[in-house]
Amino acid sequence: MTDTTKMQPMIWFALAGLSIALFLASGSLPALNDFPDAWVFSPTDFMNSLMGGFVSVFGPAFKAMGWLLEWPVRWSQALLEFLPWSVTTAVFVFLGLIGSGWKLGLFAGLSMIYMALIGYWDESMNSLAIVLISVPMAVATGFIFGVLGFYSNRARKIIVPILDLLQTIPAFAYLLPILILFGFGTTVGLVASILYAFPPMVRNTILGLRAVPEEIIEAGIMSGATPTQLFWKVRLPAAKKQMLLGLNQTTMAALSMVIIAAVIGGTNDIGWEVLNTMRKAQFGESLLAGFVIALIAMSLDRITHAFATKPKEIVRTGPNYWVIAVLVIAVLAALSTVFPFLRQWPEALLWNPAPTMNAALEWVVINGREWIEGIKNAAFFFVMLPIKIGLNKAVSPFTWGFELTPTLTLGYVGLVAAGMLWAAVKRRFTLAAIIMLWGVVSYIGLTEMPWIALFAIFVYAAYVTAGRNLAIGTAIGMAFLIIAGVWPESVLSIYLCGVAVLISFSLGTLIGIWASENNTVSSIVRPIMDTLQTMPLFVILIPFVMVFKIGEFTALLAIIAYAIVPAIRYTEHGLRNLPEHVIEAADTIGCTRRQLLFKVKLPLALPAIMLGLNQTIIYGIGMLVITALVGTNGLGQRIYIGLGNGDFGVGMTAGIGMAVIAMVADRMTQAISQRKQEQFGLVQQHI
Repeated sequence: MTDTTKMQPMIWFALAGLSIALFLASGSLPALNDFPDAWVFSPTDFMNSLMGGFVSVFGPAFKAMGWLLEWPVRWSQALLEFLPWSVTTAVFVFLGLIGSGWKLGLFAGLSMIYMALIGYWDESMNSLAIVLISVPMAVATGFIFGVLGFYSNRARKIIVPILDLLQTIPAFAYLLPILILFGFGTTVGLVASILYAFPPMVRNTILGLRAVPEEIIEAGIMSGATPTQLFWKVRLPAAKKQMLLGLNQTTMAALSMVIIAAVIGGTNDIGWEVLNTMRKAQFGESLLAGFVIALIAMSLDRITHAFATKPKEIVRTGPNYWVIAVLVIAVLAALSTVFPFLRQWPEALLWNPAPTMNAALEWVVINGREWIEGIKNAAFFFVMLPIKIGLNKAVSPFTWGFELTPTLTLGYVGLVAAGMLWAAVKRRFTLAAIIMLWGVVSYIGLTEMPWIALFAIFVYAAYVTAGRNLAIGTAIGMAFLIIAGVWPESVLSIYLCGVAVLISFSLGTLIGIWASENNTVSSIVRPIMDTLQTMPLFVILIPFVMVFKIGEFTALLAIIAYAIVPAIRYTEHGLRNLPEHVIEAADTIGCTRRQLLFKVKLPLALPAIMLGLNQTIIYGIGMLVITALVGTNGLGQRIYIGLGNGDFGVGMTAGIGMAVIAMVADRMTQAISQRKQEQFGLVQQHI
């Protein structure tokens, strides 16, 4: 045990003591608890001035660029609207058939038919058109930066932080500068999609090129390849599979951003339809439109993933299928000129179950009101409120039915002391210190904690987790939040996201373990996860708002519904992809199923599970902005204020604040995962 490790319990105890001292002293010295307003230096005016100057100089150029970018989108939309529904459906069917087989072909075909069946064909094609233009542009941009980052370490050190910033700043934050520069219209969705979608391509390009085996490079050099030939004919083919996975991720990211951009784009696409029906609280209509996006996303995801992972020997047989596909599509195009129902979906076959869905939800809300209110109040008063404002303020006759008397406070202190004593007897002194610190935070409340104490706790946690560099970065990031005047909103965001992540990760890990042990559970869970992950974030809010009304509990449920997916996926993936020889060895020595799970599988899968925690946090933070629609305060609300008022500084300051929280959480969980990978000899490259 190093001297630094020995000092950890003492420092944690000191931080707990500091929190108590500052809390007690804050009555006479308020500056110890809340950062003084006089010390705040908000960068919003500076940012607005900077953006104003930039727009005055370069605004006309961006407007011209936006005008040019509109044309390929219009042509793409015109083409998809011109094509008969039967032809477009056939294209997707054959892409699925060639990529993965009849099951994917059938799924893609039924997805297209669903869009026509419920009357959203034109809107769906308009959204798809933007994706078809934005994805190639995002892929090309990502490829260029990826190659640059591969060949130049200096460039990679600049590119990777920019990627982190683009992927952690909420999408709504940089919709505002795009709107200011390009104006309203389809260009907003296109540019936003490119900016949001190209980072995965950059990362996968760098990762794929770096992962090319040295013996392949040496063979190319020995055969006399020039540097140009070595890249195009050796490195690139060897990295193709990884880069195609980047294409898959880029496609999904582009589609999700097209939907978000509908907030300010206002075009006649499916994203606008979702947003419009949600604003009218039309549960059935918005859910039906939301399923359209989910089906487009799942179809594109499975098709691109199928081609990305398709073995070369199967690809070579592809041209035969392509010829058949072209012939069938040509025949359908010809027949559609004779038979109108092959060109335009018949109105007599339109199906609208929205009224039935609305009536069913209304029945649930009316008849289950007592249960709904009971669940909501119990969760809010007994779980969320104590974490937010502390037991000191949360326990009252109105919320808990009794007061927090001095005797009860003494009992709480005794309970925390008993936990510390138990940990000390087990010689787990760091745990004892953390129990004390948790007891202090629970009593005071996260949002009521003195800012100096929280600052010190976050910085030291970063140091313990990932070392000095992250501690310095965390200190700089936290200092920005404090000085910029968004510290209270940041703590509110951390509180809500923290509770949601804790529940999502705990529940998601349990479901992931269950799914890894039971194929039936896995087959049920996977389509549910696909739907949750591809459903527009706005739509996830709708059923919770309709049942539980607006408020923090509704926001909590929406975040959990979205953030639980990676926890389940990574846990199941980690447990199902362990080295076979290790499992066989454990079986040979007579491990029971329980021992195999807890002593062998879970420890080995821990790196993957920690990556799941990483993604759960990122997903939770991403959903925070959406939950601001249902009345939550925090950084998400400030982003909406900036977007609504056209105030670039306010929106971007809050966006950078959320990026700081996301990047610190990302680096901490990555460091833990990397440590576990090294421990089990499973170290992998990450970009």
